[in-house]
Amino acid sequence: MVVRHRCFLGSVEDPEVSYTSVNRDLGEPPSRGFVRVDAPQPAPPRRLPLPTVGPRDVLVRVHAAALHRGDAFTMAGRPLMLRFALGLRRPGLGVPGRDLAGSVVAVGSRVEDLAPGDDVFGWTAKGSLAEYVAAPADHFVRRPAGASMAEAAGLATSGLTALQACRDVARIRPGQRVLVVGASGGFGHLAIQIAKALRAHVTAVCSAANLDFVRSLGADRAIDYAAEDVTDGDHVYDVILANVETSSLAAMRRILGPDGTLVPNDGTGGGPLLGPLPRIVATRLRDLFTRQRLRPFLSLEKHADLVALAELVETGRLMPVVGRTFALDDAAAALRQVATGHTRAKVVVAVAEA
Repeated sequence: MVVRHRCFLGSVEDPEVSYTSVNRDLGEPPSRGFVRVDAPQPAPPRRLPLPTVGPRDVLVRVHAAALHRGDAFTMAGRPLMLRFALGLRRPGLGVPGRDLAGSVVAVGSRVEDLAPGDDVFGWTAKGSLAEYVAAPADHFVRRPAGASMAEAAGLATSGLTALQACRDVARIRPGQRVLVVGASGGFGHLAIQIAKALRAHVTAVCSAANLDFVRSLGADRAIDYAAEDVTDGDHVYDVILANVETSSLAAMRRILGPDGTLVPNDGTGGGPLLGPLPRIVATRLRDLFTRQRLRPFLSLEKHADLVALAELVETGRLMPVVGRTFALDDAAAALRQVATGHTRAKVVVAVAEA
């Protein structure tokens, strides 16, 4: 008897760059999930075979999957240069999404730290918009007390990026003045809390609608980007976490201290072909000729840092916020939402009842 689970098997059509339609022969699929096929109206979830559990893997029943903008870009094949890795004419990996929270239902023969029944959060490279996910056990840690499944689902990618940007790249110290641009989004709302946990003074830049929200997270000062250009002010910052490309590097450097650190975490100036590459290259080149530290980076999926995030939640210093929740049947709408770049906190897809 073949066991089945549901997976999201559609895609978001990008108006500028979209893959050619992909027709997949799914045969007799045993589970539900969302596989990428480029169509104006994505197909509803379909059934795929239950994932195979390797000796070092765990099988997780997914309760919630959190999305970020990169998930939508990957589905659309953007930037175009990444298609050499993702697939030239169609996506090479079926189910989108990386972050999730759920319950362990089976473990491989060499797994010791987790057991069936454990509630966990973490990530997978094989797609999280599915009822079941099999992935290496070290991609997960136990869900922290006080966080719901939906909240915990939002910790992995955004949390790892925020933690490593604040602690390892910027090396934030007590009393430093930190500017977070794009402060109300998935990365930004966690970066505010982590910077405050490191005892920094935090200024948050966001829309007027989110000013009270970022203040509630601990921001000492909140700026409406539409009403005030932060780069024209007299304030100088020790650290700038620029999660939205709203100003040029030159403008950002004007308000960065002589020994300060700028961490650009976004860039679309290269358009659909190059995406963030021009900004990354320009930042790296300018870093060679200044005392200021200009440090674009890619976060690393470290198990120890998942543990650190869980500890921050359990000690009350960090809590991911769910801005909007979608059903698995509406996963395409969720991906369209994150693709806009205008979301409050985390966008989560509810896959199963907790």
